[in-house]
Amino acid sequence: MLERVSAIKNWTQVGNVLLAQDDAADNSTLWLVLTIGALVVLLALVAIFARYFRLWIQSVTTGASIGILDLLRMTFRKVNPTVITRSKIMAVQAGIYDSEGVTTKALEAHYLAGGNVPLVMRSMIAARKAKIIDLDFKRATAIDLAGRNILEAVQTSVYPRVIDCPPKDSNRPTLDAVAKNGIQLKVKARVTVRANLDQLIGGATEETIVARVGEGIVSAIGSAATHAVVLENPDRISKAVLARRLDSQTAFEIVSIDIADIDVGDNIGARLQADQAEADTRVARAQAEGRRAMAVSQEQENFAKIEENRAKLVEAEAEVPKAMAEAFRSGRLGILDYYKLQNVQADTNMRGAIAAASGPGRK
Repeated sequence: MLERVSAIKNWTQVGNVLLAQDDAADNSTLWLVLTIGALVVLLALVAIFARYFRLWIQSVTTGASIGILDLLRMTFRKVNPTVITRSKIMAVQAGIYDSEGVTTKALEAHYLAGGNVPLVMRSMIAARKAKIIDLDFKRATAIDLAGRNILEAVQTSVYPRVIDCPPKDSNRPTLDAVAKNGIQLKVKARVTVRANLDQLIGGATEETIVARVGEGIVSAIGSAATHAVVLENPDRISKAVLARRLDSQTAFEIVSIDIADIDVGDNIGARLQADQAEADTRVARAQAEGRRAMAVSQEQENFAKIEENRAKLVEAEAEVPKAMAEAFRSGRLGILDYYKLQNVQADTNMRGAIAAASGPGRK
C-alpha cells in the first residue's frame, strides 16, 4: 500500500514539472509573437515616416497644415500627396489661405475630379499678383474642369493677345471685299483681345472672333460709296466693326482692331458688267436662233401647203374633162362653146409665154 502511494506521488510530481514546462513554453511563444508584431508596427511606422517625412517637414515649416495622417489618407484615396502638398505650399506662400476655400480637402476633391491642381494654383497666384483680376478658387476649378487652360486665360487677361485676321495658316492671305463702285480691296487686320473670365465657360473661341471680325470688315467696306473713301480713312473700318459688339458670347473681349495692310485689287464691278453683257449676248443669240428656226419651220410648212394646194389643183383639173363630157351629153355645152373655151385657153397660154419672154431675166 505504501508503495502505491509513493508511486502516485512520484507521478504527480512529474506531471507538475511537465505543466510548468508547458506554461513556460507558452509564455515565451506569446512574448515572441508580441515582439515580432511590435517590430513590424515599428518598421511600418518608420517606413511611413521616412516616406512622408520630407513632405511633412515642408508642410510644417511653411504653415500648410498637412500632417502625416493626412498624407497617409491621401495615399489610401489614390491622391498624389506630393501634388497636393506642394500646391498647398504655393497657395500659403502666396497669401491664399483656407478662408478663401483653398483647403486640403478642396484640393483633393479637385484632384479626384480630374483637375490640374498645380495649374489652378499658379493661375490664382498670377491673378493675385496682377491685382486686376478677381479669381476665386471655385471659378478657377470650374474653368479648369471645363477643359480650358486657366493659366493661359489669366495671362491673356493681363497681357492681351494679338490675333491675325485672316490667320497666318489660312488659305487666303487677305480679306477681300468690294466697295459700291465695284473696286476690290484686300485687307489684313490685327485684333487685340483680352480673356473674359466671365464668359470663358461656354463662350466661343478664337475662331469665332476671327470669323466675326472678317464679316464686319467685309460689311464695312461693302457699305462704302467708293474705295477711295476707305483708303483715305481706314479707321472707319475699325470703328464700324467695334460698334457691332462682335465679342458678345465669346471667351474674349476685343480691345482694338487695327488695319495692318490694305491694297486695291481688281475692278470686280467692270468684270461683272462684262460677264453680264456676254451673258446677255448669248441669250440674244439663242433667242435669234430660236426665231430663225421657227421661220424655217414656218417656211417648210408653207411649202407643204403649196404642194398640197397644187395636188388639189391637179385633182380639180382632172375633173374638168369629165365635167365637159357630162355637159356635152346633157346638152348644156355645145361645139361652139367648146371652141371658144379652147381659144380663151390658148390666148391665156400665149400671154403667159409672152410675159415670161419679156421678164427681167431675158437676155
